[in-house]
Amino acid sequence: MSRLELVKRTRTDEIRSLLRTERFPHIWCPGCGIGVALKCYAEAILKSDIPVEKHIIVSGIGCSGRAAGYMRLDGYHVTHGRPIPFAVGLKTARPDLEVTVFSGDGDLLTIGGNHFIHAVRRNDDINVIMINNFTYGMTGGQYSATTPNGARTLTSPYGFIEGTFNVPYMVAALGANFVARWTPLHDRELTRAIQEMFKIDGFAFIEVVSPCLIFGEMNNIPPLEMLKHFRKRCVIDHDADLSKVGLSTDPDQPIVLGNFVRRDRPSYQTRYRELMEKIRGGGGGRG
Repeated sequence: MSRLELVKRTRTDEIRSLLRTERFPHIWCPGCGIGVALKCYAEAILKSDIPVEKHIIVSGIGCSGRAAGYMRLDGYHVTHGRPIPFAVGLKTARPDLEVTVFSGDGDLLTIGGNHFIHAVRRNDDINVIMINNFTYGMTGGQYSATTPNGARTLTSPYGFIEGTFNVPYMVAALGANFVARWTPLHDRELTRAIQEMFKIDGFAFIEVVSPCLIFGEMNNIPPLEMLKHFRKRCVIDHDADLSKVGLSTDPDQPIVLGNFVRRDRPSYQTRYRELMEKIRGGGGGRG
């Protein structure tokens, strides 16, 4: 066995050590990008300086929400739309833990949208990996807040007309300390971006634009063709004007990827600890 083959096998075995392989085969459809994103998360954990036992994964309901059950970490699979408040409470009580939310666009931005925007506003010290497959895949393909205009879904059979979140633009405007977007095709870049998340004191967010069998079938785009579509349209621009990076079904519009935002604004948890120390030291509170 060559040295390169040995290194690859060792790395594969290390990644498998973080997966509950006894629960495989997984539920994800062939061509889905969630498994690749989960692999990138596991690899980033192994490459981080943070002990594995300090990493916590929280997910909600949906295809992406099953990630917590497949990771050999302390994990929490919570109710629909609620992984972010659960993660915020956990991080506030145990600031020594590295808390990552891994879930989908329907769970985080549609049902859980109000929790999402206020966690960004507060700059809560959590990581959020959002798989954006433009739909509620597990429940049959209803539209979500990220469904592109014109796309067909179970609940928009004649084309979606409500308007679509430009997610990086919104998250950056709300004040997140780290904002990025990648696809499963860009696994090395995604892994490095997740590693960067772990270094952030504050809200760190990555949108993973992912192919979906359910969405693809309704829009006559098989998963493999969707990946080819991504490859053709993706452009990496770390300095992009975020007001212009919204996703579209127009094949002539680029899918702009990159690590868009890196700030150092203190997190809510840091500010909270400083306030408590001040109060305990007699420098605050009512007399």
